[in-house]
Amino acid sequence: MLRQDSNDDTEDVSLFDADDEVSTRSKKSKIRHPVASFFHLFFRVSAIVVYLLCELISNSFIACMVSIILLLSCDFWAVKNVTGRLLVGLRWWNQVDDDGKSQWIFEARKASAQRKKVSSEAESRIFWLGLITCPVIWVIFAFSALFSFKVKWLAVVTMGVVLQGANLYGYIRCKMGSRTNLTSMATSYLGRQFLRQTVAKDDQAAS
Repeated sequence: MLRQDSNDDTEDVSLFDADDEVSTRSKKSKIRHPVASFFHLFFRVSAIVVYLLCELISNSFIACMVSIILLLSCDFWAVKNVTGRLLVGLRWWNQVDDDGKSQWIFEARKASAQRKKVSSEAESRIFWLGLITCPVIWVIFAFSALFSFKVKWLAVVTMGVVLQGANLYGYIRCKMGSRTNLTSMATSYLGRQFLRQTVAKDDQAAS
């Protein structure tokens, strides 16, 4: 069961903040949570670096595998529970209700009455670029390990794809809304495009 917490006063946090107002640009350009921004990238980048340099760092496959999995696990916890909430005001989690049903909850931070809690443009870019880029890199690693027949590394790269892909999916759901909302948005958009094309053809025929 899926539930989306979305209200009219929910703050809109765009992926790359291209639509930010000029009046708040100076405030949004500051990194207000430097520690969270650092650890948002530290664990995931470290896991990638260790994977690339594992043969130079250690001859033990087990040591490299454990190190990468620990870094990926720390990254999953930090991004899911800390950096998403601080940097972009989004969070997602799973809870079990009294009936024993599992609910996935996706929330966006509500703006204050004076809109004082404005998301930082720099922090938002750091968050989304790190969140999107690293899973793509792990997907590339997965295909590379598969086609080069490095079977022992498939479990490691699969773990990277699953953990970082889960956070990416969760935060996109927080940002974009539930599947029903996405479907209605797509249907509405296609309907408007069809109407515009129909009107344009009628105008051309009339002229």
